[in-house]
Amino acid sequence: MISKKVLVLSCGTGGGHNSAARAIQESLIEKGLEANFVEYLDIVNIKIKNKVNNLYLKTTKGTGKLFKQVYRLGKLYSKTKLKSPIYALNSLSKRKLLKYIEDNRYDYIVTTHLFAAQALTSIKKRKDIHFIAIATDYVCIPFWEETNPDYFIIPNEELKEDFLSKGIKESKLLPYGIPVSKKFSKKYNKDESKEKLGLEKDKKYILILTGSMGFGNIEKMLKKLLKNLKEVTFIVSCGNNKKLFNELNNIYKNNENVIGITYTNCINEYISCSEIVLTKPGGLTTTEIATMRKPFIHTMPIPGCENYNANFFDSRKMSIKCNTIKEVVKNTKELLYNKKAQEEVINNQKKYIDINACNKITDFILGELNSNTRRKYEQKCN
Repeated sequence: MISKKVLVLSCGTGGGHNSAARAIQESLIEKGLEANFVEYLDIVNIKIKNKVNNLYLKTTKGTGKLFKQVYRLGKLYSKTKLKSPIYALNSLSKRKLLKYIEDNRYDYIVTTHLFAAQALTSIKKRKDIHFIAIATDYVCIPFWEETNPDYFIIPNEELKEDFLSKGIKESKLLPYGIPVSKKFSKKYNKDESKEKLGLEKDKKYILILTGSMGFGNIEKMLKKLLKNLKEVTFIVSCGNNKKLFNELNNIYKNNENVIGITYTNCINEYISCSEIVLTKPGGLTTTEIATMRKPFIHTMPIPGCENYNANFFDSRKMSIKCNTIKEVVKNTKELLYNKKAQEEVINNQKKYIDINACNKITDFILGELNSNTRRKYEQKCN
C-alpha cells in the first residue's frame, strides 16, 4: 500500500474523546501509517476552544443539573429533525478545516467527537472526503444523526437499535467497540504494579476515579468510605483538578489511608493494584476498566449520557450503579469481600467488552484506505 496519512480529530470536552483518539493514533502508527492527532478546535480557533471547554466544565459542576437540562434540550431538538444550531456553528469552520486537511495532504479522517463530525459532514457535501466517526458513549447522543460519515463505529451490537431509531443507516454501523490504548489490555502483576508505584504490597487499595476534570462530591463520599472501610487505603485520582488535589492533601495529610494523585499516565497500573475501582460513568474510562477485567462501581453519574453508560453496564452486570453516597458505601463493602460477585462482573465484561476493539477499528481503516486507493486508480485508468 502507498504511504497514507490519517488525521485523527477530537475535542477536549472531557478527556474520553481525546483518549479514544490517541488510542486510534497509537494503533495506526504501529501498523505503519502516518497518523496525527489534533484537537478540532485548535484548527478552528484556540480562543473558541477555551470558551467551549470552560462552558462544558460549568455545566457539569456539582450534581450536573445544568448539563442535564442542556442534554434534555438536545434530545428534544433532535426530534424536530431540524438542523441544530451546533451544526450551523460547526459548519462555519468547514473552510478552515478543509484547508488544513488539503494543506497537510490527509487521505482519511477519524473523529471521536460530534463537533468535528458535523464540520466534516458540511465539507462532504461539496468535497470527496472520507471519514469515520466513533461514538465514545453507550448511547446515540443528540445530533449524531446530523453527521454523514462513511461509517459509524458504535460500542456494542446491542446499541444498533438506538442508532437506527435516530435515522442512521444500518449499513454505516460497525459495532466494534470503544477504542482504548493497548496498555489496558495487557496483563499485570498486582505486586509488581504496587512496587512500581511505591505502594505497600500487604495493603488493600481502592482506586477512586473522578474523570480528567476531577468531578463529583469526592470529599463527602470519601469521608463516609473511610468511616466504613478502615482497613482500606483509598487512592483518589483528581485528574487535572489541582484544587481538589490540594484540598485532599490538606485535609488528609496525616491520614495514611488516603493518597491523592493528579493526572497520570500510569492509571492502568493504579487500576491493576486496586481490589476494586470506583468511577464516574464516562464511556471511555468505564471501557478502560472493563478491558482490564477489574470489578468496579459506578458512582453518581452526571445526568445525560453518563446515565446511559451506567445503565448499560449495570443492566448487564458488568458494574454496579450507585445513585447516592449511601449506595456507594454499601455496594463497595459488599463487592470488596464478595469474590463470587467480582467473578460475575469480570465474566460479563469478557462477554460484552472486546479487548481487541481498537485493533479491529484500525484494521478496518487500513482496508478502507486500500479500497479508496484502488477506486482512484480504476477511475484514472477509465
